[in-house]
Amino acid sequence: MLSISQELADKIVAHARADHPDEACGVIAGKNGVPERFVPMANAERSPTFYRFDSMEQLRVWREMDDRDEEPVVIYHSHTATEAYPSRTDVSYASEPNAHYVLVSTRDDDKAEFRSYRILDGVITEEEVRFLP
Repeated sequence: MLSISQELADKIVAHARADHPDEACGVIAGKNGVPERFVPMANAERSPTFYRFDSMEQLRVWREMDDRDEEPVVIYHSHTATEAYPSRTDVSYASEPNAHYVLVSTRDDDKAEFRSYRILDGVITEEEVRFLP
């Protein structure tokens, strides 16, 4: 189960809405599996159907997390026209075995679909999301 503050969840959704119609992406860094610090990143592809972290930005962010004794607790991105479910490409990029992979769908203007998954060895497992005050 992913336990995440409503504030952090709202920031993910706001980033997804701001970057729409392109996919948004980023990380929530934290310690001991607790999501704490919102780190929006640029979609190097600038695409409505695909995302990729810029390699230099990713290196900088991962070094910063190392320096702060943090880990990528949540890796998030948005889908702009489809449901919030990992694509084959998303699964192939899932390289952090302990991360929660959050997907937000911005296909509906009135409601954002917010879902979380564990992706390990190509296997997708949806998990419950608990929003904390």
